[in-house]
Amino acid sequence: MTFRLGTRGSPLALLQAEMVKAALIAAHGWGEDDVTIVTISTRGDRDRVAPLTEMGGKAVWTKELDRALLNGETDASVHSMKDVESDPHRPEGLGIAAMLPRADVRDRLIGADSVEALPQGAMIGTASPRRAAQLKRLRPDIATTLLRGNVATRLAAVAEGRVYATLLAAAGLSRLGSDEGSAIPVETLLPAPAQGAIGIDARADDERARLLLAAIDHGDTSRAVRLERAFTAALGGDCHSPVAALAKMDGDRARLRAALYAEDGSDEISRDVTLAAEDHAGAATLARTMLAEAPASIAGLFD
Repeated sequence: MTFRLGTRGSPLALLQAEMVKAALIAAHGWGEDDVTIVTISTRGDRDRVAPLTEMGGKAVWTKELDRALLNGETDASVHSMKDVESDPHRPEGLGIAAMLPRADVRDRLIGADSVEALPQGAMIGTASPRRAAQLKRLRPDIATTLLRGNVATRLAAVAEGRVYATLLAAAGLSRLGSDEGSAIPVETLLPAPAQGAIGIDARADDERARLLLAAIDHGDTSRAVRLERAFTAALGGDCHSPVAALAKMDGDRARLRAALYAEDGSDEISRDVTLAAEDHAGAATLARTMLAEAPASIAGLFD
């Protein structure tokens, strides 16, 4: 029986689906024909211009994949985990069953060697509220403008001079075989929750699929990303809120660094804590504590 993997149709999404296919084949001794990749068009891919705030947030990347999975048209969906809504906003009956080993979590700056090297008043293209807020925090003189699209589209915007620079996830660039740009240390730009992780969603009641996927789950990645997602879920925010979080595993403990920003970067609240590896309640408590202590410019974004 062929195992069907649903995915978006962008070059990066298809490559990530091929990574999951290869992992399944290696884990179970299958042949190439035992896994089929099913390409599904999503609203986020069809409309590369409108801001996500006008399109319903992260669901623009997942809704059609969720529908196909729930309807039994696919057996699993492959996602970039940072594009998946927090668990309270996910459809009932689905759940992330596995994650591949996490890649580089950093952002890469395209167009300059460092944030400090950006010229005065440079125009930076990004669709990420987190990246825009962090850049403005570091460099209040720069300006940001909405820049959406796949990796090639955003690289072209810099090459053609429509923006001076942009930021892209190092993981995506590396998977596409590109070393373009300069990696920014996480101490300078803390990444988005779940950045660099590939997740595989399955129906909660599909025991066969979940058992097959469990064989390719990378434990440390899953534990770290689930902590970050627990933090995000407790905030009550969405992809329009400037949030950064990174958990790093050390045996049965995790170091969780998190930060919230005002949209214009004028305010920031950050914390660095150590938790048990699966202390999701502790991550949620951290989020609520940070919100309670945050200035109105930040707290108001999570009402």
